[in-house]
Amino acid sequence: MVDVLSVGFVPLLIILLILYQGIRIPREYERLVVFRLGRYSGIKGPGITIIIPVIDRAITMDLRVVTIDVQKQAVITKDNVTVDVDAVLYYRVVDPDRAVIQVENFKVATSLLAQTTLRDVLGEIELDDLLSKREELNVKLQEILDKQTDPWGIKVTAVTLRDVSLPESMLRAIAKQAEAEREKRSRIILAEGEFQASARMVEAAKLYQDAPVAIKLRELQTLAEIAREKNLIVVTSGGEVGEATGAVAGLTKAFGER
Repeated sequence: MVDVLSVGFVPLLIILLILYQGIRIPREYERLVVFRLGRYSGIKGPGITIIIPVIDRAITMDLRVVTIDVQKQAVITKDNVTVDVDAVLYYRVVDPDRAVIQVENFKVATSLLAQTTLRDVLGEIELDDLLSKREELNVKLQEILDKQTDPWGIKVTAVTLRDVSLPESMLRAIAKQAEAEREKRSRIILAEGEFQASARMVEAAKLYQDAPVAIKLRELQTLAEIAREKNLIVVTSGGEVGEATGAVAGLTKAFGER
C-alpha cells in the first residue's frame, strides 16, 4: 500500500513542479519575451502566463521609464574650454523583443551611448551657447539618442543637462567679462544722459538768444539760490546787476500799468 502511494505521489509531484515552473504572473508593466528551443516565440503578459519548462525560456522586461545618471564627462568645447558636464537620461522599452534580440545589454549600451553622444554634441558648440542654450541642447541630445536607440526598441523620452562645472580660471574670466559689460552699460547711460542734457542746453541757449532778459532773470534766480545757503560770498559786477534789476523793475511796472 505504501509503495502504491509512493508511486502515485512521484508523478503528482512532478506535475506540480512543472506547473510551478511553468506558471508566470508578470505585472502590468512587465512583459515576458519567450524563446522556445532557442527560437523567438513571442511576447506574453501581463497576467497569468504558462510556459513549458526546460523547452521555453522567458526573459522579463520592465516597460517603465528608466532614469540614468550620466557620469560627469570632461568636454572640450569648440572654443577650447574644458568643462565637466553631467546629465540625466530618461528612456523606456517600447519593443521588448528587439531590446533582447538586437542588443546584448540595452541598459549598458544606452548609458555608454549617452556618454559618447554628450561629448560629441557639446564638443561642437562654444561655451556661451552651452551656458545659455540648454533647452535647445537638451532637445538635440534627445533626438540624436532616440534615433540611435530606435533599432534596439528603446524610446528616449528626455535628456537634461544637470550641471556644467567650469575651471576656476574660467570663472574669474567670466566675472571680469560681466564686470566689463556692466561698466560698458553704465558709461553708455552716462553718455546718453550727457547728450540729452547738452541738447536741452542748446535749446535753452536759443531761447536766451531770442529773449536776453530771460538770462538776466536766470542769473538773479541763481544768485538768490546761492544766498539761501548763507555760507558763500558772491562778488558780481554791481552795474550789471543794477541794470538788470532796473530793467526787471521797469518791465514789472510796465506790465502792471497795462
